[in-house]
Amino acid sequence: MTIRAVVKGVGHYLPERVVPNSEFEKMIDTSDEWIRSRSGIERRHFAAEGQTTSDLAVRAAKAALEDAGLEANDIDAIIVATSTADLTFPSAATMVQNGLGMTNGFAFDVQAVCAGFVFALSNANALIVSGQAKRALVIGAETFSRILDWEDRGTCVLFGDGAGALILEAAEGEGTNEDRGILAVDLNSDGRYRDILYVDGGVSTQNTGFLRMQGKEVFRHAVEKLAATAHTALGKVGLSGEDVDWIVPHQANLRIIKATAQKMGVPMDRVVVTVQDHGNTSAASIPLALSVGKERGQIKPGDLVVTEAIGGGLAWGSVVLRW
Repeated sequence: MTIRAVVKGVGHYLPERVVPNSEFEKMIDTSDEWIRSRSGIERRHFAAEGQTTSDLAVRAAKAALEDAGLEANDIDAIIVATSTADLTFPSAATMVQNGLGMTNGFAFDVQAVCAGFVFALSNANALIVSGQAKRALVIGAETFSRILDWEDRGTCVLFGDGAGALILEAAEGEGTNEDRGILAVDLNSDGRYRDILYVDGGVSTQNTGFLRMQGKEVFRHAVEKLAATAHTALGKVGLSGEDVDWIVPHQANLRIIKATAQKMGVPMDRVVVTVQDHGNTSAASIPLALSVGKERGQIKPGDLVVTEAIGGGLAWGSVVLRW
């Protein structure tokens, strides 16, 4: 018998305010055509004044609980992947725990920027496989609109706010790649590349800072590293790109998504794409896309799904799971 962390439910939440590309034309030297051609993004959502990352996370969590047919106190652990937590401390996860009325278990945050959800999913899988938790609520939530430089046209048009949530539950498997649940994980980081994607401020510098990015360098590393990590994770369980039903990638840039799928040998009709509607929501992008993919009827029970992401650090990784 093998213990697997199986997907029990998914959900997402997007702030009410929708920001089309045309809105940026009034602020900076850009155009809808320029943004679409370079990123594939058409619109994104921004949090309302006073609306925090944990607020978004709670809404997504409630949707996932409803999808799973569970109550908050059925959950043993909450992991929130975010780079834009409400406060320096306590963690956003404990705020979500309180917001759900959950009085048992434990909660903590994971910070790996855009790769955060993959890292959080890996942690949740380890908790379940080791027996420390039976059910884990894994959330990616961000309010990146709070750290954007509105005069930097190369970055401010790319990001959005939102949250997605996924519930994992322990289940018995046969120990083969036909099992439902998480089958393989691959995680990586390399701190030498810090300066190509970072925020130029933080607690110890006493300066909130803004997001800074060297777009061409990030693109180059993303395509190479995302395809490699996906192949590595698939190889751990004797699978390849041909076996994949759906790639659910980090939704940063349509050109990156297409190039990565091509390197993996997976056609675009087997890739869940939401970047046009949400922009880059960092750690929220994969759970958002998983929830939307299920909602659309794309992802079905038994499908082999690969999620992969890269973010500041650089940090990158992938998860192979059977829905």
